[in-house]
Amino acid sequence: MDGKDYCGINNGCGLPRNEEELKKLLTPEQYRIVRENGTEAPFQNAYWDNKKDGIYLDVVSGEPLFLSSDKFDSGTGWPSFTAPADPDSVVYIKDRSHAMIRTEVRSAKANSHLGHLFNDGPAPTGLRYCINSASLKFIEKEKLKDAGFEKYINAVETQSFLKTRRLDKIIFGAGCFWGVEAYFKKVIGVFETRVGYSGGSFENPDYKKVCSGDTMHAEVVLVTYDPRIVSFNALLSHFFKIHDPSSINRQGGDVGTQYRSAIFFYGEEQKKAAEEFIAVLDKSGKYRSKIVTELKAAQKFYDAEEYHQDYLDKNPGGYCHIHLED
Repeated sequence: MDGKDYCGINNGCGLPRNEEELKKLLTPEQYRIVRENGTEAPFQNAYWDNKKDGIYLDVVSGEPLFLSSDKFDSGTGWPSFTAPADPDSVVYIKDRSHAMIRTEVRSAKANSHLGHLFNDGPAPTGLRYCINSASLKFIEKEKLKDAGFEKYINAVETQSFLKTRRLDKIIFGAGCFWGVEAYFKKVIGVFETRVGYSGGSFENPDYKKVCSGDTMHAEVVLVTYDPRIVSFNALLSHFFKIHDPSSINRQGGDVGTQYRSAIFFYGEEQKKAAEEFIAVLDKSGKYRSKIVTELKAAQKFYDAEEYHQDYLDKNPGGYCHIHLED
């Protein structure tokens, strides 16, 4: 079997042209799961007890989805993982079927139904990606090089991720920080949020002083996130989705420099990613005027008063300029 045979069901990592072609390429059980959102029987599937080193691909596209080094025995009878191989390889959808509210996991490239995400996994992430074997194709470590996946060899040989966790942070200003925090708290991969003030030169500001507009601080949210679960680009997508970055010093009913659109970045990598994201968004013509989001290196972040933290959790009917999805 040569490398091309590992690239999903369609050689070259291409996707089937239509559903009829997909039905011919998949078994009935695979089709039932990846396209009809089915669930296979626990303890009676290919990979629930697989302990070999390697990577798990999307059975349709051949896209790398999970690493054996992130696999653990959940006792559920399905393959379980603490993180995806790449944060952008999967997408999350709210699933309201069967009188429950769950988080469905699908592959980004082929839109294959993979399984569901739960918050009862092991440390450090606390997540359990409960995945159907029928949605996956496994390549053993010894065959990764020939299959074109040499870059994953070292990753599948170590269990270090199960013991350590790297967290990154970013500061976003998108209007009233109550709603911005409430939104980002719901984003999968966000570990912690804190509302506060940043971007000005006034030391130890409080809410009253910031609201005066004299401090030049913006209302912001410090977002701490796990880059293995959510990419920085994904966070940027959320940030630009929830406010109007072409509006100068105004979001919703709030007006003033403290409500300006702002990204305070940590490091050149975040800066470059944000610059490229803004350039693409500007070119798209989505907004009538140019994006005015302030992009600056992170300065000192001042925690807002405690009553502002998790404000909309404490005050469910409180003001919010952002549409918070259920």
